Amino acid sequence: MEAWADELHATPEAISFAESCVLGVVGEQDRLDAVIRRHQHQWPVEQLAAVDRAVLRLGLFELAGNLPTPPLVAINEAVELAKTFGSEGSARFVNGVLGASFNEQTNRTPDC
Repeated sequence: MEAWADELHATPEAISFAESCVLGVVGEQDRLDAVIRRHQHQWPVEQLAAVDRAVLRLGLFELAGNLPTPPLVAINEAVELAKTFGSEGSARFVNGVLGASFNEQTNRTPDC
């Protein structure tokens, strides 16, 4: 991480944020994977594309209120990551899982 931070000339705040994300996702991986399982039933979490799995874990970690990111911003950022680094259907898949989790957390009915 230090090499990337140096290469990108990251600020101390950005480095701290990235470290919080990485450590938080790793520390809560089992809980995050349980949420993924609850909202998608097609494949076991282990069989999801690595990018989709990583983006979902990060998005769910942010949605849980572990970071100061507003929920809808966290979902949008995750969708953008999926568009950039995932496959053709990744963005829609990530949006669906994160949207369902957000609706569950807020006791909202999904928009149809």
